[in-house]
Amino acid sequence: MNQRLCLILFGPPGSGKGTQAALLREKLCLAHISTGDMLRERVASGDEVGRTVDGIMKSGALVPDDLVNRMVADRVELPDAAKGFILDGYPRTVPQASLLDGALKAKQVRTVVVHLKVDYNIVIARLSGRKQCAVCGTVYNLPPGTPPESEVCSKDGTRLIVRADDRPETVKERLKAYDIKTAPVLEFLEGAAYRCFGIESGTRTPLEIAAEIEDRLEKEFGAVACGE
Repeated sequence: MNQRLCLILFGPPGSGKGTQAALLREKLCLAHISTGDMLRERVASGDEVGRTVDGIMKSGALVPDDLVNRMVADRVELPDAAKGFILDGYPRTVPQASLLDGALKAKQVRTVVVHLKVDYNIVIARLSGRKQCAVCGTVYNLPPGTPPESEVCSKDGTRLIVRADDRPETVKERLKAYDIKTAPVLEFLEGAAYRCFGIESGTRTPLEIAAEIEDRLEKEFGAVACGE
């Protein structure tokens, strides 16, 4: 492929966007751009913006568009995004999508939207079992009944914690925000003439989902894997 590729992973919290981005980034030689990760890094910095973002994320609300837009605009210009990039968690609002639409078309970036569809009950159960290492940031999806003594990071032995934005009460607020502000983004992207396709992600394995995404991309653009 001669043109850059933008793969937009779209879906509610817990639909598997981050997992798919991790599986696909090396296979496709695309940069993984996660607005959630960037925001959490800002929170970890402890500066004034980070403290503001921390309060917003803990409430389950969405971070203001202008801040997120600036972060993404800067990130896509880094060298590792030269071939293209995977957007994980962006755009989350119609104004964000409108700004992204203008930028993608101005730069003639080939774009595909993958809608990861999943039942909300599965989302709540899935996120309730998700924990993170407070030191290295590795995320673990723990099955129900996991013994507390096993809830440690396999890399450094640190006890795992529940992220503030993964607590059940916060997840419900995040899903409400998704329905109100993010769900309409898909209609906007379809109206902007982007190729969009849906994949059921609730009961299938991550590898099965990734294989279908790769197959859809190959049918859409031809070979897209690294070196092809």
